[in-house]
Amino acid sequence: MRLGIAVDSRMCMACYCCFTACKDEHCGYDTPLSAKQPMMGQYWINIREWERGDDSRRIKTATVPTLCAHCQEPECLEAAESGAVYKRPDGIVIIDPVKSKGQKQIADACPLGAVFWNEELEIPQKCTMCAELLDDPDYLSYLGDPSLKRPRCVEACPNRALIFGDLDDPNSEISRLVASQRFTPPEPIAGRETNVKYLNIPTVFLAGTVYRPPDEEEVFIGAKVTVEAGGETFTTETNYFGDWEIEWLPKNADATVTIEAPGYKPVTYKAKTDADHYVAMTYLERA
Repeated sequence: MRLGIAVDSRMCMACYCCFTACKDEHCGYDTPLSAKQPMMGQYWINIREWERGDDSRRIKTATVPTLCAHCQEPECLEAAESGAVYKRPDGIVIIDPVKSKGQKQIADACPLGAVFWNEELEIPQKCTMCAELLDDPDYLSYLGDPSLKRPRCVEACPNRALIFGDLDDPNSEISRLVASQRFTPPEPIAGRETNVKYLNIPTVFLAGTVYRPPDEEEVFIGAKVTVEAGGETFTTETNYFGDWEIEWLPKNADATVTIEAPGYKPVTYKAKTDADHYVAMTYLERA
């Protein structure tokens, strides 16, 4: 059994229920696996938010719940002395609150910045995946079924952006979700095997608007848009408002955008995928 959490960025609406549930569970309470989490300065799960787009005609936001990835080969474990960090048989990585005293290098070793240094107690701290609750035979999930125990953040998520389960079971909900979605780990942990699976974190989009010839004063519905970037080809059509958008483009690539429609001259221009761009307002000319 390998326990994990799938974080589906598509489903997060930045309600901060997971953040609040984590604080409610760990602030002010010592557990067998961790000292109490300070009210301020530590975020064992946090919501990373950023604004996307460089033009007011196409602005949107992205949100990603972010927590310790519970790496299969944790750098915090490698940095620790005297067994202060250990990985349980179920894959959950734990920092011993007694043995870790004075070992600030444990916090410094985390590539994701998910291990925090408690100045008052002089210990590193992080998400335990609520292992103390999973281990408690008297703890029932909010569903009242002991077989459905899950971390508090997962319990609290109203939009099912967080899914908990056994990654070693190919038929589990978490395994099926991971297999069916884009695996998009944050850059600091790219290439690592982790028990927290980050899914559908946006890459880069290009967008624009297509119009009929200026004398018609109308948007163009159904124009074909093709973007070639990083050796891949992406296509879409303009919508009812003449707008188009292509998401999931490879980062930092030279892109070629082509707009075509029967009876009109094709338009081609260059773009970069260094960031999210609204690239052009395009007027088609009759062929």
